[in-house]
Amino acid sequence: MSKEKKYRLTADQSIFMRGPLSRFKELFFAFRVFFSFIKAFRSMHFIGPSVTVFGSARFGKSTPFYKKTEEIGAALAKMGFTVMTGGGPGLMEAANKGAYEAGGYSVGCNIVLPKEQEPNPYLHKWININYFFVRKFLLLKYSYALVVTPGGIGTLDEFFETLTLIQTKMIANFPVVVFGKEYHKELYQHIQLMAENGSIDKSDLDLFLFTDSIDEMVEYIHENSVKKFSLIKKEFEANWLLGEKK
Repeated sequence: MSKEKKYRLTADQSIFMRGPLSRFKELFFAFRVFFSFIKAFRSMHFIGPSVTVFGSARFGKSTPFYKKTEEIGAALAKMGFTVMTGGGPGLMEAANKGAYEAGGYSVGCNIVLPKEQEPNPYLHKWININYFFVRKFLLLKYSYALVVTPGGIGTLDEFFETLTLIQTKMIANFPVVVFGKEYHKELYQHIQLMAENGSIDKSDLDLFLFTDSIDEMVEYIHENSVKKFSLIKKEFEANWLLGEKK
């Protein structure tokens, strides 16, 4: 079986947003989503406090973004965080590699796509997920801070959804760091424009840090996550009746 065929989404997975299906198919889809969550919860239960790093799958080792994201992953690992990414190549791989080689713990929530993405080789643990909305939930669920590195539509989707959840108090006010001032300068200008026109509050500009400095990132996360939430790694006991292992 070719990799492309192996990772191709089924018809039910790709059309579930196209209006009503049969009642049986709707129920079957709901069960698939439910078991996707249960499988992920079981796998991620013991990973400890994490920081999720968002970034493009398309920026490879030859780009300056890759090296800087490696440094970000290493710095987060040295703070004692598990580094979590979308599990794929590019800047996700760079963050995982930085954490892995710094002696930290590296985790990925890999999305199953018809092409392009497979788990990168710098992961201690990963899970393959069929649905983007399940994946995005998991990337937030275990994280006490989020770092946005240069990326595309998917990265911005994750960034703005996170800000929306913080803004509406659906999740706690975790620190969000946008890394890369030159790459994100037009994005930041547009966010400022929204504040000037009243479509967001000016106080919403305080929901994230805009920086190029790893030291500034570390200090910001320490003040607004480690100290704020008194982070101590929880030690859960594995339940052999549930077939769990750390």
